[in-house]
Amino acid sequence: MIAGACTVPAPHGQLEAIHRPGADGTRVALVLHPHPLYGGTMHNPVVFHAERALREAGFSTLRINFRGVGESTGRHDGGRGEVEDARAGLDFLLAEHPGATDVAVAGFSFGAAVALRLAKEDPRVRRTIAIGTPVAMLDASALAGDGRPRLFVHGERDDVAPLAALGQAIGEGALGTSLHVVAGGTHFFDGDEDELRAAIGEFVAA
Repeated sequence: MIAGACTVPAPHGQLEAIHRPGADGTRVALVLHPHPLYGGTMHNPVVFHAERALREAGFSTLRINFRGVGESTGRHDGGRGEVEDARAGLDFLLAEHPGATDVAVAGFSFGAAVALRLAKEDPRVRRTIAIGTPVAMLDASALAGDGRPRLFVHGERDDVAPLAALGQAIGEGALGTSLHVVAGGTHFFDGDEDELRAAIGEFVAA
C-alpha cells in the first residue's frame, strides 16, 4: 500500500498527493483545498485540520493538489476539471482501500464547491463536509441535498462567503443536512481550529 507523499494518475498526467492509511481501511476521506489562484494548496491550515479530524476518527485520508498546483500537471480549469481531479483522487483512494464502506469527501472554500459537485455526481460518496462554502460558485442542484449526510461548517463573520447566502441556499431542515456555525468565526477559522475539528469529529461519529 502506498503511504505518505505520492502521485495519483489523472487524465492530464498526475496529481501530487499525500495518503495517510488508517487502521482498517473501512473509512476513507478525500480532502480538497481552497482556490489555486489565491494560493490554495493541500497544505492549507484548514485542510490540515480537517484531515487531522478525519484521521483521528479512523479515516484513511488523501489530500491532493488540484491541476497546476505544486507537482500536479495540467492547468487551472475554473472548477470544472477540478471535479475530475477529485474523482481521480477518489478512484485512487478506493483502489487502495477496496473494503471501504464509509466514503467521505471534504473541502474548504473552492474545495468545498468541488466536493459538493463530486458528491452530487458520484454515488460512491456517503457523506460530505463543506467548510466555508462559496455559494456563488454553485448552482442549485449542487446545493440541494439528496438525503446523504452533509455537514456545512461556516464562520459567523465570513466575509468571503457570507453565512446568510449559505443559509438561504441550503434552507432549513433539509434531509441529511447539518449546519455548524462557528460564533465569531472568519472564513479562515483563525483561532477556531479546535471547534472545526470537533464539529467534523461529531459529524463522522454519527
